[in-house]
Amino acid sequence: MVFASHMPAALAEARAAARRGEVPVGAVLVGADGTVLARAGNRTRELSDPTAHAEILAIRIACATVGSERLPGARLWVTLEPCPMCAAAISAARIETLYYGADDPRMGGVRHGARVFDHPQCHHRPEIIDGISAEESRRLLQEFFRNRR
Repeated sequence: MVFASHMPAALAEARAAARRGEVPVGAVLVGADGTVLARAGNRTRELSDPTAHAEILAIRIACATVGSERLPGARLWVTLEPCPMCAAAISAARIETLYYGADDPRMGGVRHGARVFDHPQCHHRPEIIDGISAEESRRLLQEFFRNRR
């Protein structure tokens, strides 16, 4: 299988989230065969649901699509380092590889903060590749929050 970055699609989801007034985070979940299973952006405000992060929504859609609570071999592209809740969901879904853009030193749960995948209780640890389109992801977030002040 030829490698293809899905970060441009994740960034498009993040920009769409910003237009809806949501924190601009986007995610794309790709199956083991390279098929895009789900695309999502944050919808916490729209759905009045604190768990409606881009990653969670993409995982829910992908699991419903394949008819399983597990996504072995799947790859998740997300514009921001996942929070602890999303990292736990990534582990529970058995996602093989996590690609993310900008670090989140304040709320991240992968390289910062809780470091969910480093805990002995974590049963599945995805391969992690960070820094993909990090500057563009960071700029989207900074502009969003600057405009809200």
